[in-house]
Amino acid sequence: MLGEIPAVYENGCLRLLHPPDLCENEAVRVIILPGQPVDERDEVVQIMIKAGLMRHRRPRHPPPDPVPKEERIRLAEKLGRVPGRPLSEIIISERGQ
Repeated sequence: MLGEIPAVYENGCLRLLHPPDLCENEAVRVIILPGQPVDERDEVVQIMIKAGLMRHRRPRHPPPDPVPKEERIRLAEKLGRVPGRPLSEIIISERGQ
């Protein structure tokens, strides 16, 4: 196969937009050339990046859990042993109707 396949660079990987006509384990040579945007949205984003109005998106990672699971379990068990009304009943009574 000899030709051009449009691709998008996402999260550190090139994602081909069309399947290549290649045999399994076939060796290829990749040449990176600036391409045309895939759609209008991509074109607008590229224009804004070149104008300095936007930056490339970085991969999003979920925020760390503020309280580790083991600590939440320990606190729940401790709250469950507190004498008096359950916390849920206290909250409901303070809210009123």
